[in-house]
Amino acid sequence: MRFVADLHIHSLYSRATSKASHIASLAAWARIKGVHVLGTGDFTHPLWLQQLQEALQPVEGGFFCLKETVKRDFSSLLQSDVSTEPIPTRFVLTAEISSIYKRSGKVRKVHNILFVPDFASAERVNKTLACIGNIESDGRPILGLDSRDLLEILLEKAPDGFLVPAHIWTPWFSLFGSKSGFDRLEDCFRDLSDHIFALETGLSSDPEMNRLVSSLDRYTLISNSDCHSPSKICREANIFETEFDYYSMKKAIKSPCDSEGKQCLTGTIEFYPEEGKYHHDGHRKCGFCCDPYTSSEMSGICPECGKPMTIGVLSRVIELADRKTPVFPAGAPDVYSLIPLAEVLSEIAGVGPNSKTVGRHYVKCIELFGSELNVLLHVSIQDLADNYSPLLAEAVNRVRKKQVIRHAGYDGEFGSISVFHSEEKETLAGKADVLTGKKQRKNKKT
Repeated sequence: MRFVADLHIHSLYSRATSKASHIASLAAWARIKGVHVLGTGDFTHPLWLQQLQEALQPVEGGFFCLKETVKRDFSSLLQSDVSTEPIPTRFVLTAEISSIYKRSGKVRKVHNILFVPDFASAERVNKTLACIGNIESDGRPILGLDSRDLLEILLEKAPDGFLVPAHIWTPWFSLFGSKSGFDRLEDCFRDLSDHIFALETGLSSDPEMNRLVSSLDRYTLISNSDCHSPSKICREANIFETEFDYYSMKKAIKSPCDSEGKQCLTGTIEFYPEEGKYHHDGHRKCGFCCDPYTSSEMSGICPECGKPMTIGVLSRVIELADRKTPVFPAGAPDVYSLIPLAEVLSEIAGVGPNSKTVGRHYVKCIELFGSELNVLLHVSIQDLADNYSPLLAEAVNRVRKKQVIRHAGYDGEFGSISVFHSEEKETLAGKADVLTGKKQRKNKKT
């Protein structure tokens, strides 16, 4: 079965998350986006785990679906917002741990994602972690626990579970982060390194960047949204072609091709990495951003204030890279770089992505084409033009061909990706309904 999975999200119990990040809303948005499998996030939080146990029931091995009582809330949410294609909605138990600890005379801050196939495994892991630190104050608990020791706990308490280092290049909290990470995976996980088989690229990097580093050749690269609100689901995700259950998905992540060479992890959906918050170097307080080469000439010092800049993902990749061009292993997943549909509509309409205008057209697109991913990936350009909007069709065509304009993010500031040049926007402005391509009617005077 072909299915899309976004495996790293957060619930309403994580800090700086939307209160709408409850189970029915997450399921509804997964359907809108075109996602078949969604990580639950935050299973270490006792209240969230309790809600998951009340709302979900096991189905395919290691996957969960909504119980009938929750499905009514789910259906109500969908009917009030938008009609989607009827894809199955499944969950897999996941949690992110923020490990802050000292190793080799340096404070390390590494985020890791845990995957388990059942509630019993989650409860065993939680019981052990609760003896180490506070797992009740945040859906993503901060623990003084070495990443290697966290992996050991998972292997002991959930033998069918697995661990994936999260957003591995972000400066402050990641495996290879410039501020507190390691230069080699083996330095982080030591004798248990062989149990790591996949890495999460994060919003500020993409597979092409990661494949400049030969030491990562043996690892599968996966992509997830790390969303803090339901509407951000699937800004990054994974596409599988395998049996529809946890164990088959895990096997596909471990080995993207089966014994006969057939792809089981067929693709990843990516942010354009420049849109991520830490792609370039810079100092947000001073509004200064630069590429790695300019930063190197400045010795990483902000020219505005004389303080050290936050060294971004691209600089860190270049620092560890031992290739000039990326080398992809045989059978590597395809890569689809996309711009979220609301952002595309926002640019065309010249209003904010959270505006009523964008919301109205977003709903109409989903009703016509079934899901956001259908619009961005699958519906033909001609169909988009004929059945909705020539301008939207042109925008989506440019996104698919990677004909976009990029302004890189830095030091916690999101970048921007656009499809139309400023002079094109000026030509469009005021001359037509930019989303339908139809000339605006002028009200007759009476």
